[in-house]
Amino acid sequence: MDPEHPNIEHQPSSVQMQDVMDDAARWQVKIHEHGMMALVDVMPRLVPVGSTADIAIVQAARVSYGEGTKKINEDRGLIRYLLRHRHTTPFEMVEFKFHIAMPIFIARQWIRHRTANVNEYSARYSIVPDAFYHPSAENIRAQSISNRQGGDEPIDPATAQQFLDYLDRCESQYVQYTDLLDKGVSRELARIGLPVNIYTQWYWKCDLHNILHFLSLRMDSHAQQEIRDYASAMFAIIKKIVPITAEAFEDYQLGSEHLTRLELDALRTGKPIETTNKREIDEWQAKQERLGLAPISMES
Repeated sequence: MDPEHPNIEHQPSSVQMQDVMDDAARWQVKIHEHGMMALVDVMPRLVPVGSTADIAIVQAARVSYGEGTKKINEDRGLIRYLLRHRHTTPFEMVEFKFHIAMPIFIARQWIRHRTANVNEYSARYSIVPDAFYHPSAENIRAQSISNRQGGDEPIDPATAQQFLDYLDRCESQYVQYTDLLDKGVSRELARIGLPVNIYTQWYWKCDLHNILHFLSLRMDSHAQQEIRDYASAMFAIIKKIVPITAEAFEDYQLGSEHLTRLELDALRTGKPIETTNKREIDEWQAKQERLGLAPISMES
């Protein structure tokens, strides 16, 4: 009993507990030249010895589903059932807090996922560090013909070098940024001339359900390669904390193929997909190739 708060009863654990982060202050992964992804906290942090943070998902599910979960008599089976059937609420019981350093152009994509708590480094109060994302010539990509958002093919070496020279000129503005600060220009104004490949950082806290949604989009082959690198690093970290959930996620989401009603009808009937939309037709043909199916001709 707490003498200062007599209504609060302290209940010690009846089992031996362990820290899911192995008593470490942070787990950190280096990304690109200046970037990093660091796990700084998890909820639950303490779990019974021999367990993982997956146990919080099972605990929440058994409260919600009650007698119905007795048909699934092991934790792994229950978690796989929940993810397979999109019963997502129990996954919100696990939370991760990351410290991340990334280029501003990646941060602007990332912040579109509005399901996390975020606190970003402020260039109004502090001087932006001299760190830029500068790709190698081999990583400069040509604009994709099929994907308006991205690039997926190498570009000719002369153009790649021209792009690198352009980045050099942009990054050289940092000297003027610091010079103008020294001359009294406010930080909040001086920052506006900096390029978006300069680094920012933030603390990002999110529950597991929404992290999995983030990863399903940002680990996809259509996502920009640079943010994919961050998403892959995040998944590698959480996989150590919730290995059962990570396995199910790989099996049911990363390793899955979604079929629309029109595509299922085409499979059942053996006829072309009932649409005149070229993008839908191209997507269906690509799915047939990935599934190893004989393509259904539009002339069938």
